[in-house]
Amino acid sequence: MLFGRKDRKPIKIADKKVVDWKYAVCGYCSTGCSIEVGLSAEGKPVTSRGKGSAPVNQGKLCIKGIFEHELVTTAGRGTEPLMRDKIYQPYQPTSWDAALDRTADEFKRIQEKYGRDSVAVVSTGQLLTEEFYTLGKLVRGVIGTNNYDGNTTLCMASAVSGYKRSFGSDGPPGCYEDFEHTHCLLAFGSNLPEQHPIIYWRLKEALEKRKFPLIVVDPRVTMMAQFADIHLPITPGTDLVLLNAMAHVIIKEGLQKQDYIDAHCSGYDELAALIEKYDPESASRICGIDADTIRHVARLYAKAPSAMSIWTMGINQSTHGSDGVCGINNLNLITGNIGIPGGTSLSITGQCNAMGTREWSSCSGLPGYRMLEKEEHREEVGKFWGVDPEFFPKKRGLQQTDIFPAIESGEIKALWIVATNPLTSMPNQPRIKKAMEKLKFMVVQDGYADCETAKYAHVYLPGAVWGEKEGVQTNTERRVNLVRKFVEPPGQAKPDYWVFNELAKRFEQGRKIKFPETTSEIFDEMKHLSKGDGRTLDISGMSHDMIEEQRGIQWPMREGEATGNPRLYSDGKFQTSSGKANLLAMDYIENNEVPDNQYPFWLNSGRVVEHFHTRTKTGKIGNLNKFSPTPYMEMNPDAARALGVQHMSYVRLVSRRGDAVVMVQLTQRVPRNMVFIPMHYHDCVNRLSLGLLDPYSRQPAFKQCAVRIEHVDQKEAARLNVERRAF
Repeated sequence: MLFGRKDRKPIKIADKKVVDWKYAVCGYCSTGCSIEVGLSAEGKPVTSRGKGSAPVNQGKLCIKGIFEHELVTTAGRGTEPLMRDKIYQPYQPTSWDAALDRTADEFKRIQEKYGRDSVAVVSTGQLLTEEFYTLGKLVRGVIGTNNYDGNTTLCMASAVSGYKRSFGSDGPPGCYEDFEHTHCLLAFGSNLPEQHPIIYWRLKEALEKRKFPLIVVDPRVTMMAQFADIHLPITPGTDLVLLNAMAHVIIKEGLQKQDYIDAHCSGYDELAALIEKYDPESASRICGIDADTIRHVARLYAKAPSAMSIWTMGINQSTHGSDGVCGINNLNLITGNIGIPGGTSLSITGQCNAMGTREWSSCSGLPGYRMLEKEEHREEVGKFWGVDPEFFPKKRGLQQTDIFPAIESGEIKALWIVATNPLTSMPNQPRIKKAMEKLKFMVVQDGYADCETAKYAHVYLPGAVWGEKEGVQTNTERRVNLVRKFVEPPGQAKPDYWVFNELAKRFEQGRKIKFPETTSEIFDEMKHLSKGDGRTLDISGMSHDMIEEQRGIQWPMREGEATGNPRLYSDGKFQTSSGKANLLAMDYIENNEVPDNQYPFWLNSGRVVEHFHTRTKTGKIGNLNKFSPTPYMEMNPDAARALGVQHMSYVRLVSRRGDAVVMVQLTQRVPRNMVFIPMHYHDCVNRLSLGLLDPYSRQPAFKQCAVRIEHVDQKEAARLNVERRAF
């Protein structure tokens, strides 16, 4: 018997007539998937496929990777430099020489009048690592401003801060292979199926081979939470309370690995004293997880032969983000789960090369995790670059989230934005717009001329994007991988390192310093600076060709070694002055905005699988944008019924900072007192978000603020939605 249509046609995969395949690593999230891009006889990218022999993705790709080859033909690309005298005037096309001359002249004029730090630079996690290194050399060694940061402050600064506070250095200590060895996995604020689908596939594959408990801590019933054995719907921002309570149970019941603690940790007595007051009953009243569940999860974790924790923005984007990361590290240190197969604290990074900017951009210090605060580091880099070490500042300057308030106060007069879109990504969007309007000069360097931030620039510089230049990236597990160039940039667009090199020539000091002309030469400089006794970030044994041959190599890989190392701290030696890890005693202090009678709902935000960050790229690719073309809000049906809100209707969300109109999607994924909005849309969630900062990392608390819901005219809201989709 036949079912369905009588003349059903079989599915056919169109022959794209590929004549050559080019190797690359994906340019979206931090997973680090190896990709091959198929080129037609005309040299046009026509398809993408996963590389089967690659250790990260083993041939798999998510929906963004599958359509990544379409990036090179997307609309809105910048094809020539643009200039204007004042913002809101029309841009005029210009030459590269004119645009770079004006940029250099304005920077020098403003610095001469207001001081070196009156110019600020905000970079990204999207460039190639060689480009980050070159930009750092230009900013630290030539321009000389100390107000220099990357947009990774918005996503990973708390992880960086937490690693440094606990272990003495940045760098995730574990790897994806740990899924295959662990006996218990605890995931904090991490929705892998939508944020990092291929990492989730690695986890699911490990679970199919060997069952172990999967515990998800998240206030929302995410896809990850639905697949979990235990879901802990925590009160937003209270992760440290839960972690302290788990440590309380473990130590009170004698489940800690005391031999490991005595040999490799300091601060145990202080931690044990602090957590006395975090008994499960007291903790449950703050974090919303019942006391028996806290005990059960703590015992599961401590008794497992190996256990690991992962997290993404649910921990980081909080006023307690850095403390939360240190709390995770505490948990793994007291249970001996650092540096062993299946035992780790593994932050899941956001951008494709956020690790590259952390390692080599000099945003937080000097290249290779060196610190401005250490005289020997300033001497070492200054000597290698040919820069007087006294030219370097003695400590780190302002981070991105402090740069914009410094514009408001008049401390910063000029801003250079490189491949990031703060007008959409920064919290409290109306405030960011006013700050940009106050600048005397702003230059935006981006692959897309139509990104929102470019509307407030005096000079626009068109950059090359993924596949139009060659160099390396570092993924979440410290794996350095290679993007081969397979197509030319459109028009006059240039690779970012070319722009940095050309701008350097316009400064007297820049003409004295050698800036290599190719990415392989830049990589050689990085290799030289990575050498040193006891350095973890050592790439001296790598080369571009070797990286492609092995489909990515994890650092450290020292000169003479055959391949990289999957884990850090396996020898129990840490990058602190004592050589021991720091157990940190941290009290929870409630300093977030919380719901009240006037603003009764928590506002939560996060990613959807189809989009990436501010949609500058994915909003232009039809097969991605058609699934999530417009802002929407998840709302609990019971809460909606009480307010008379209908499914698929429009409402206005109002916070103490602004308002946004969104479409309602009724779902049980959020509790009655919470709403959720994807983070990707301009003029939406960041018109509402709070932006209070973590005191250590300066990362904003995107996920903890309060809103109310108001009714709106449905026809007017629908018209606004159509205009958004057209944009």
